[in-house]
Amino acid sequence: MSPENSAPPGVFVHAHALCETASVGEKTRVWAFAHVLPGARIGADCNICDHVFIENDVVIGDRVTVKCGVQLWDGLRVADDVFIGPNVTFSNDKYPRSKQYQREVLQTHVGRGASIGGGATVLPGLKIGPRAMIGAGSVVTHDVPARAIVSGNPARIVGYVDTISGEQGSRAPERIREVESGRTSVRGVTLHRLTRVLDLRGSLTAGEFPADIPFVPQRYFCVFDVPGKEVRGEHAHKQCEQFLFCARGSVSVVVDDGSRSEEIVLDRPDMGVYLPPMIWAVQYKYSTDALLVVFASHHYDPADYIRDYDTFQAAVQG
Repeated sequence: MSPENSAPPGVFVHAHALCETASVGEKTRVWAFAHVLPGARIGADCNICDHVFIENDVVIGDRVTVKCGVQLWDGLRVADDVFIGPNVTFSNDKYPRSKQYQREVLQTHVGRGASIGGGATVLPGLKIGPRAMIGAGSVVTHDVPARAIVSGNPARIVGYVDTISGEQGSRAPERIREVESGRTSVRGVTLHRLTRVLDLRGSLTAGEFPADIPFVPQRYFCVFDVPGKEVRGEHAHKQCEQFLFCARGSVSVVVDDGSRSEEIVLDRPDMGVYLPPMIWAVQYKYSTDALLVVFASHHYDPADYIRDYDTFQAAVQG
């Protein structure tokens, strides 16, 4: 180890690397031609590959992999178990000018277990949710929800990690059986076939409370005119139950009980999904004509919402 390196014992620093910080966890490896500035903090068992530059105001958790050719600038916060692919670009100034410095550096947060594919670009001040996955070459211009899979320029949500879907080949027959029986793989979430009447004068669907819908609602709301790229929901309720159906068009609903996740496509007005309390739910892939109707068992109460996925995980595991 050269004299310039100040990493503590138990840390490997290549002879051709420059590690100026003493805040490095055990078993971390810093490889050739990497440069870590004095203010950076790096956790245990990390792998900092060749030609990585880490600025002062950077915090990296445990078991993080940073592949070759990545620059981590001031304001970046990386949680545990994150993978950052080769040549990923982070920026920390929305309007950069030579010799002109912003008054305050925006913080970018990368959540626990997230993966960022090679060559992706992440704009400043964003939040990459826990276990999110960013496709190679994507340009991320908005926050990425927990467990979301995004790709493209600009990056859009194309799916969710570890989520059963009717499009997943070998799982499709099982999902069809679950739809017919009303069960899903997610705790307490059930599918309901409502009455549908076809007539030359027009069609209708109907449901009765609580025979068809498992509670008597105190509130309802409708969601419509949602641009196809947008995502709704992204929360759980502590006590409130919900029943969702798509009166027109189609929408995908992702439900998650903290250990299992399933994507359900609502594309007919006589099919609804029941969500008990403490289910994380997301709605996305809205068709242009989608009209989502939601019945709720309780009046609106902001305190009933859990809007952070890590908080939800801690609650269901606790």
